[in-house]
Amino acid sequence: MNSSEKIQVDELFTIYHKQIYQFIYRYTQDEMLSSDIVQDTFIKFDKYADKFDPSKSHIRTFLFRIAYQLTMTKLKRQDRFVKLLPFLYKKDQGDSISLEDKISIRTAIKKLPPEQRSVIIFSYYHDLPQQEIAEILQIPIGTVKSRLHTSLKKLKNLLEVDDNEEERYPR
Repeated sequence: MNSSEKIQVDELFTIYHKQIYQFIYRYTQDEMLSSDIVQDTFIKFDKYADKFDPSKSHIRTFLFRIAYQLTMTKLKRQDRFVKLLPFLYKKDQGDSISLEDKISIRTAIKKLPPEQRSVIIFSYYHDLPQQEIAEILQIPIGTVKSRLHTSLKKLKNLLEVDDNEEERYPR
């Protein structure tokens, strides 16, 4: 790889490393693992950059796909699928959500299967379009829509149950 291509990888790292780190950290809750996967993502990209076809997907999609696959591989090895995910909310709503609500959301998301967690994170935290989520996860767009619908329905039911229980059993 020549020096101009190296600069491109460095530029890609500068642009995308924070987004990739945030996704991985939210999924694993492990700072060290997240940092390692971010580095591994760009090392793997550097190694397989010739396989990237800009006519088939956006570079961000390609990088997120690599990061997602590396994350799943490492989590399977470490058997960490039961780890708690942080609450998901848009950054501009952060101050308006109470601590009690954050805990409720965190608890509800913990109960989602891993494949639904991924779709929720990509969609609601990273604001990715469904087509790009499908490309990253290498699943049909219909599956993305189905997982979003199912996970949102589960979250809604889980959060409503918690609210009803509080109303039935006041403190």
